Formats: sequence, structure tokens, C-alpha cells
Amino acid sequence: MKRRNTFACLAGTVALTAAAFVPAAHAAPQAATEACTVGLGAVDAAGAQTSTGVTAGTPPTMKGPVAVDEPVFPPGKVRLSSVWEVEPNVAGFDRSGYVVQGDALYRYFYNRNVGEDIVKRIGGGWSNFTAFEVAHFEDPKTHVSHFMAYGLRSDGTLFRWNGGFGRAAQSAPGFSSVKSMALISKTPTYDTFLANTRGGALYTIRIPITSPLKPIVTRVRTSTWQGFEALVADKCGNYGTLLLGIDKDTKSGYLYAVGHANGTATVINALGKVNKPMPDAPYYRWGVVFYLDPLNGD
Repeated sequence: MKRRNTFACLAGTVALTAAAFVPAAHAAPQAATEACTVGLGAVDAAGAQTSTGVTAGTPPTMKGPVAVDEPVFPPGKVRLSSVWEVEPNVAGFDRSGYVVQGDALYRYFYNRNVGEDIVKRIGGGWSNFTAFEVAHFEDPKTHVSHFMAYGLRSDGTLFRWNGGFGRAAQSAPGFSSVKSMALISKTPTYDTFLANTRGGALYTIRIPITSPLKPIVTRVRTSTWQGFEALVADKCGNYGTLLLGIDKDTKSGYLYAVGHANGTATVINALGKVNKPMPDAPYYRWGVVFYLDPLNGD
């Protein structure tokens, strides 16, 4: 499968009433024929990955969590995780992603049905990082692509590795107020995160793929978002995002339908509190293979 061919280079180097979106600057959410769902991933105490579908509705509903397979990681060791890609295989599913265990970053790839279980240590120095993510974009028609890795250090420095972790990093200061962030867009020319701050604001952080690293920060909301320690976002409609905000202290989740990013004019519909407690952290998004995984929230 294509995933196997790219592993080495990556490692080294409801009905929804507020879900489908149109790209106009002040577009409001409109009815969709199918409910949008956030594919929420987590790691349980035994080190097994879990899958939880959080589906938009009134109230939002959660199905799961369900253990994906037998334990993948050492119990209690995973602190942070990137998106995990899932690709169907004739013998089951290929699953791959990055995690931080202790001070080190690791790349995992496994398909237990065929006996594949690959773990690669990328490097150390990750104790002070509070978030990281990968943005792997490819247009299946033009084959324009990029692979960017991002990390946020506790001192507020945002890092980017062009071509994957292990390459020379670029950095930008000034993000010390960010509490959590979620990738909402991958495009040929930029990636975009939605981030909340300790002061309660909500921002987009658009990052052009050009060098040097020059993030573009735009305020979306000024207050009320400080309660979430984790944000998980999934595509909803052609130009929208289904955003799950998680309060780790109470294990509560709140779901939002977010229109195409447009600063303070961005439409955000609060869909309510999820009907069940959230699973244990760390949280991440279950995604499909990168070249079939568009994120168009900005």
C-alpha cells in the first residue's frame, strides 16, 4: 500500500442542522444529509488505542470508546499524540502515527493481521512540548504535496519541520498563551490551526509553507474558551469544521459546528455537551490516509 512506501521517508526526515458550510465570507451553516462525526482517539491505561465517534446532534452523542486492538504502547507512557492515519488493507488496516513517550518522539506503524509492528525512535528533547501535530497534504489530482510537522514548546515557541521530524527546525516565538490547538486546514500553500488561550480567546494560526516561518494569527473569539485543555477537529461539509472541546478536569466534551474561518465573522454554533464522559487522555484524531484526508476549515 502507499502508506508502506512512504513510511521510511516520513520517519526520517446531524441529520445535522449545523454542519454543511458554504465558502462565502459570512456563510451560515446549513442542513446536511448526514451527521458529521469527530473521530476521537485516545490511549487507555493499558496502552491500547481507543476509538470514539462523537456525532453532531442535539445533544451530541458519543459511541464508544472501543479498543482498536490489543495494547500498542507501554502502559501509561504516551503523553502526546499526532493524528493517526488508517488505510484499509486486504488483510485489515494499516495504522500509523507519532507519539511522545517520556522525553522521546516515536513513529508507530502496525497491522496486527499481517504481523507488522514497526516502532522507530525519532529523537529526544520532547519533555517540554505541550502539543505537536503533522500536516501531510497531497492533492490527488495534481499531486502537489507537503509534509509539515509542528510542535509547541512550553515557553511559547512554535516549531516546524519541513519534510518531517528529524529535519532542521524553524521556529517562531509568541505562543505562550496557547492552551491547546487543532489542525483545521491543509492546503497547497498553508496549514491552519484553531487554538484557544488561557485567557479564553480563540484564534486561527495560519502557517504558510514558505520559508522563513511566519505564522498569521487571527482572532476568532475574545472569551469563554479557556476551559478546554484539548481541542480535536474534523472536517464537516466542504468548508467547515466539527470541533470538540474537552475539559479534562471534568472529562466533559462540548461540540461546535464551525464555519469557514473568517476572523471574528466566523460562524460558530454550539451544539451542546456530549452525552457521555470523555475517555482518558491523550487525545488525537483518527484520520484516513493523508491523500484522502482534506481539511478545509480555513
